Amino acid sequence: MTLTAMSDILPIVLTFGATDPSGGAGLQADILTIASMGCHPLTVVTAITVQDTGGVDDILPIDAEWVSDQARAVLEDMPVAAFKIGLLGSVENIAAIAEVISDYPDIPLVFDPVLASGRGDELTDEDMLDALRELLLPQTTILTPNSIEARRLIQDEDNDEDNPDLAECAKRIVQLGCEYVLVTGTHEHTPKVINTLYGESGIVRSDSWARLSGIYHGSGCTLASAITALLANGLSMNEAVKEAQEFTWQALKYAFRPGMGQHIPDRLFWARDDDEDESSVRH
Repeated sequence: MTLTAMSDILPIVLTFGATDPSGGAGLQADILTIASMGCHPLTVVTAITVQDTGGVDDILPIDAEWVSDQARAVLEDMPVAAFKIGLLGSVENIAAIAEVISDYPDIPLVFDPVLASGRGDELTDEDMLDALRELLLPQTTILTPNSIEARRLIQDEDNDEDNPDLAECAKRIVQLGCEYVLVTGTHEHTPKVINTLYGESGIVRSDSWARLSGIYHGSGCTLASAITALLANGLSMNEAVKEAQEFTWQALKYAFRPGMGQHIPDRLFWARDDDEDESSVRH
């Protein structure tokens, strides 16, 4: 460490994830969101992707030893306040990351289980699902699946339910070891988007949001990264989830469409000049 006082250092967040050359999702989304929330982002590349605003065309996992070495190098150099995990790339990467974070049990871990792209491209196979259930969920502070991911995470050979209740999904995920589960309801057929935070005792909070009309690239990354940054800034879980949803909804409200595919959230919406009323739509 330098002579700079710890209180003068921006909170530092370490995020594990894949690159996205479109800048809409992945590590690029994490960097923008974490910085926008007043933290300094550190990145560990788990995979390189070929993708645009339409979807993922190919993925090249990084060697697991390189993943571990990237993380160890910065962790031995800087004080990290929170971890965030996104796309993992391989079973070997899951094992490597699990081993690294096990050395830092007091640092909160936000896990966004990126199982498929917004277009539906599969990014996680069954072996990887088994590994993350066994190795990462028991170390996770908060998991942030959408409803599709929540259902997939609890399905196995002994459970062939097609559409299990989301509260039951969250209960089973918590039983796998993570402390909280925030299930987002974008994919549910409801008039408003309902996001629900579950803990060991059941529902902690539930928030409903006006359903926006666009299709977005990187909304889940934005929400998970915002929660991570807010935890790094010292907020409680309840407050971090509340404020991260507000930030994400506004980023989606001001999203832009630079390519031929999905809209990209504007994580710097707050820096734009706008005379419109910015009142919250959360109820």
